[in-house]
Amino acid sequence: MDARERRTETTEQGQRRNLDRPAVPVPLPYPVVDSHCHLDVADGKTDLAPAEALALAASVGVSRIVQVGCDVAGSRWAVEAAERFPSVVAAVAIHPNDAARMTTAELGAGLAEIARLAAHPRVRAVGETGMDSYRTRSEDGLAIQREAFAAHIALAKQHTKALMIHDRDAHQPILDVLDAEGAPDRIVMHCFSGDAAFARSCLDRGGYLSFAGTVTFKNAAPLREALAITPLDRILVETDAPYLTPEPYRGRPNASYLIPHTARTMAEVLGRDLTEVCRALAANADTAFGGGWAEHEDGTETGVA
Repeated sequence: MDARERRTETTEQGQRRNLDRPAVPVPLPYPVVDSHCHLDVADGKTDLAPAEALALAASVGVSRIVQVGCDVAGSRWAVEAAERFPSVVAAVAIHPNDAARMTTAELGAGLAEIARLAAHPRVRAVGETGMDSYRTRSEDGLAIQREAFAAHIALAKQHTKALMIHDRDAHQPILDVLDAEGAPDRIVMHCFSGDAAFARSCLDRGGYLSFAGTVTFKNAAPLREALAITPLDRILVETDAPYLTPEPYRGRPNASYLIPHTARTMAEVLGRDLTEVCRALAANADTAFGGGWAEHEDGTETGVA
């Protein structure tokens, strides 16, 4: 590309960030699921429209996507996308940091709408919900997060959906709320960020650990140690796109078609054949989110409805 055509932005730290779309990787040997994606988040950092993003992902073996809502508007968008695209299912919730900024009345109204959306058959998870003490520091804000998290847990149980958990610098509070409320049958630790000890705690509670591009980062040794002790039937892979782009493109716009980089790193860490890992990732997604949405490349149905 001509240097004059290169897209960049200046970060808060005053550094120039390359916004060019990363190259398309070698396809995976078996189709997998991006278990956490934000197709609706672009803000000028990616020029991929949803249909284009899905087609590009499918071309490298990422055949299905879980579109995740973080507020009422985003959750409605997720349901609409799942209705429009056979390869997409939705997750709906109010993000913990959003919940922390809401009044009691606003949170109540928002949760009522999330409850309505959660009943939709194309909604397969309640999330992302959880706790975040990185961006929310006040005791009042964290108390609201706990209240909202508990409400989302109840919704997941009521509608028999997976619970998709956002956890940032809140490992023990997450476990405390899960233990107090009683965990749903299916828990997905979105963008797992803990060490091996925390991984065991989540696995003991029946959780699936979903690994994002962060597992490829050079400074993520504890995360790879956590992956190494995770059973093959408890792993998922995700992008959290357009964020958390895997190496060798860290810092550039992320999209589902870049999952092969993360999946290959996961196979290396686990010491397993890539095809075996991909088959496990697909099967685990069917179990975690329910099957019956889209089809594998060979035309077979993806799990049970």
